[in-house]
Amino acid sequence: MENPFILIVIAVVVGFVLFISLIKRYKRCPSDKILVVFGKTGGGSARCIHGGGTFVWPVIQDYSFLSLIPISIEANLTNALSKQNIRVDVPSKFTVGISTEQDSMGNAAERLLGLSSDQIQELARDILFGQLRLVIATMSIEEINSDRDRFLDNVSKNVEQELKKIGLKLINVNVTDIKDESGYIEALGKEAAAKAINEAKVSVAEQDKIGEIGRAEAQRDTRIKTSQANAIAVQGENNAKIDIANSDAIRREKEAEAAKIAVAAEKVQQAKALQESYVAEQQAEQARAERERATQQANIIVPEEIEKQRRIIEAEAEAEKVRVNAKGEADAIFAKMDAEARGYFEILTKQAGGYNEMVKAAGNAQSAYQLLLIEKLPDLVRTQVEAIKNIKIDKITVWDGNNGKNGSTSTANFLAGLMKAVPPLNDLFSQAGMDLPEYLGKIKEKGAETEGEEQ
Repeated sequence: MENPFILIVIAVVVGFVLFISLIKRYKRCPSDKILVVFGKTGGGSARCIHGGGTFVWPVIQDYSFLSLIPISIEANLTNALSKQNIRVDVPSKFTVGISTEQDSMGNAAERLLGLSSDQIQELARDILFGQLRLVIATMSIEEINSDRDRFLDNVSKNVEQELKKIGLKLINVNVTDIKDESGYIEALGKEAAAKAINEAKVSVAEQDKIGEIGRAEAQRDTRIKTSQANAIAVQGENNAKIDIANSDAIRREKEAEAAKIAVAAEKVQQAKALQESYVAEQQAEQARAERERATQQANIIVPEEIEKQRRIIEAEAEAEKVRVNAKGEADAIFAKMDAEARGYFEILTKQAGGYNEMVKAAGNAQSAYQLLLIEKLPDLVRTQVEAIKNIKIDKITVWDGNNGKNGSTSTANFLAGLMKAVPPLNDLFSQAGMDLPEYLGKIKEKGAETEGEEQ
């Protein structure tokens, strides 16, 4: 009993260890990384998963992670040749990271898996320098210096296209001050500064002129506005007095109207109050009538409804009882008739089997039929005897003239006729399709009987 138990324990332990091992081979991918499954992946050199998880088969597969943390790269380009053959220094800073696009993840898995952050940064810096030089070579100093948005857009397009080949994506690019060895950009800056200074001086002088003119116009406008204001003030005072008088008249008129409206409103409110009281009394009477009606309904109609429902339920119960009893009787009759039918079927089946055995024993059906009839012969004879056995003859009056044939009397003929009323055995056998056996008697032919009588 101990050995099977030990085997079961060992099997359970091994199964548990295998289960834990399989669980440990299920790897989940964080949101800031790309899970790369390599080995026998069923297609391609590696399978990349961003988010979620997957099962890594032991022995035939292995896994690693690619970080999605952005990498900042300083690309201080010097002596880059512009379209005007002027060498410029372009200090810039790029922010790149591994792309999560499906194609780019495959490229990153093939070209960056196993590289450190410094190695990836160095590889990307070479690509950035080359593309930055290419863009500067297609633009003039003025375009680079003035149209900075176009310059950055060209850099982004070229750099991103090349970075995608190794699975990287350009996140941001920042270009600081651009310088050249000949001082062309500085001269452009000085020219722009001088132009801006001169334009500022002209603008200041123009503003001084506008200021003097504006001050004179302001003084003129002040005197005009003062006079107009005084006139308007006097007119305003007069208008104000008129407005005050009109306002007093309107106030008195409004007060009179308000008093009239108040009296009318008071009368109306009194009438409404009386009307509402009448309506309230009417509603109270209606409520009282409804209450009386509800009371009568609760005292008379509700009990009648309850009695009606009770009778309906009793009738339904009685009907259900009758249905159940009828169904039970029908099931009993069916069971009885089914049992009788099965009994008859068994009896007939047994009789048929016995007849079949009898036919086989007799040799044919005719012989078997004759055996059955012979078996019933005593009953047939008994039946013939019983036919006249119970005939009661209290009194027989015979006027015998001795006129019978061959000297037989009428009494003898009467008894012979009575016996002939019972079917002879020969007729019974003939009706059954058989001949009476010779040892029970032989029927004379009519011709032989006639000849005997003549002799």
